[in-house]
Amino acid sequence: MSTPDLLEAWHNHLALARRRSPHTVRAYGATAARLLAALPEPQSWTSLAALDVADVRTQLAARRAEGIGNVSAARELSALKAFLAFARTQAGNAASPPPRLRGPRIKKGLPRPITPDDAVNLAAMVADEGAEPWIGARDRAVLLLLYGAGLRIAEALALPASVLPLGDALTVTGKGSRQRVVPILPIVKAAVEDYAAHVPWPLKRGEPLFRGAKGGPLAQGMIQRAVARARTVLGLPPTATPHALRHSFATHLLGAGADLRSLQELLGHASLSSTQIYTKVDAATLLDVYRNAHPRA
Repeated sequence: MSTPDLLEAWHNHLALARRRSPHTVRAYGATAARLLAALPEPQSWTSLAALDVADVRTQLAARRAEGIGNVSAARELSALKAFLAFARTQAGNAASPPPRLRGPRIKKGLPRPITPDDAVNLAAMVADEGAEPWIGARDRAVLLLLYGAGLRIAEALALPASVLPLGDALTVTGKGSRQRVVPILPIVKAAVEDYAAHVPWPLKRGEPLFRGAKGGPLAQGMIQRAVARARTVLGLPPTATPHALRHSFATHLLGAGADLRSLQELLGHASLSSTQIYTKVDAATLLDVYRNAHPRA
């Protein structure tokens, strides 16, 4: 098979069979393309299935020489393992495990939540800074979905127009095609309805709810840039990102007494261990409050 054929099969597997996000499909596809470019041609699923630990280590070493860090190296290794596991399946050798190689250790940092007032002010500022009123309303609606409902930015932008009109709850499809139901606060519902009333493009069923300036699907980068401009005006730190709003949603719920199991369901985490990090976040937040407020701290 030619390299384009191999990459197309891998891309289709990720996008259609595994239902991975567009970001993951691009990243994993780029990893496979780099591996194939480093190997002698022609390649086949059988030859790829025969690659061993030494081949994977050589590929990672080449990437390290390009200057990638531990996080990127770990992602590269994960993508390589997935691609070679797929190659074994295609070659009829699925029972044989892909090369086993331990990735670099990654120190996990705690998410940095922002205050409820800062979250609301950030959403209001992106509305004021929008190039057009409907764009400002759109960006505010997206951010309130992140903070008010705990959505990932990719989940918010993937919402179809068929979710309208919003009720008191919303069914969201998250990672691994797992679905969950999240409650919709009145302020979030009103923001989405305000956007829908002013967007100049028809919101047809099956098409994206959130649109770019030219009517196409809204890209994450547009929201990230809008937040970067707004946080500069508000004097917020660089950690005040769209994803920080989801962290803030979780941290504030936990601080208000939500139990971990309920929080796990709301966030769409596959395992409770992913949710438990927020207990550390809450403790860190309380410690900051103590240090800033206590006269003997």
